[in-house]
Amino acid sequence: MAITTAMIKELRDATGLGIADCKNALNDSNGDFDAAIKTLREKGAAVAAKRASKEAKEGVITAIVADDAQSAAMIEVNCETDFVTRNEGFQDFVQELRGEALNFESDTMQAGVADKVEEKIGSIGEKIQLRRNVKWSVEGTGSITSYIHMGGKVGVLIELGCEKAETIASPVYQELAKDLTLHVAAAAPEFLNRDEVPAETVEAEKEIFRKQLVGKPENIIDNILTGKINKFFSTCCFLEQGFVKEDKVAITDLIAEKAKELGDTITVKRYVRYQLGA
Repeated sequence: MAITTAMIKELRDATGLGIADCKNALNDSNGDFDAAIKTLREKGAAVAAKRASKEAKEGVITAIVADDAQSAAMIEVNCETDFVTRNEGFQDFVQELRGEALNFESDTMQAGVADKVEEKIGSIGEKIQLRRNVKWSVEGTGSITSYIHMGGKVGVLIELGCEKAETIASPVYQELAKDLTLHVAAAAPEFLNRDEVPAETVEAEKEIFRKQLVGKPENIIDNILTGKINKFFSTCCFLEQGFVKEDKVAITDLIAEKAKELGDTITVKRYVRYQLGA
């Protein structure tokens, strides 16, 4: 069967692969479009296997929040080079995965889109991986807010809780939610509050501080140690950090101020921060 330019274009449009690859696949399948697709998929698998040992630390983080802000998802899609990150085909693929992200629970999406990833490796010729995904649904009354920083290098989700459903629509509440996501992106807190800090981590810090206090009068060591531990918590705990827009205001005080303004109780239920390649 004669292979026409139109046939090659149709196959290329469907797969994103080069003209030569599409023409060869059509020749091998005697013009059978579905068989050619299968051949090219198998080629994609071969490319994927060859690239498997390559490191993929470039790419992009993106998020999707449902219109009612009651569910949200975030994904990290990696590739090998920044050049591919800027590739329109890669960017379109990331948006395609983003559109499906709410259909998968946390850490389950990789298996669900494995075939699509394999096909895209075949068309781009570079290792691509969906490294991780997270999906949340609001528990109780509240909302989820996302923030993508530095063109997809950092991504944040935050779930806030409140008591009044009408609070969620307030511009004050929405600005607070956005400010908190921005803070997490910039400050990268390790823990939400001091209760989440492992006891062994706290004890290790205390041991360091005790060595620094050798020779100090016994009657002031405890007070100094308490001050140093509180300072430690203020650097690593989200709620105790100074707000990035006004570092003299602790996050917990910022939230309390906005809650009072709204006549409601606002809490941070959880947050997650993705750093590309981290």
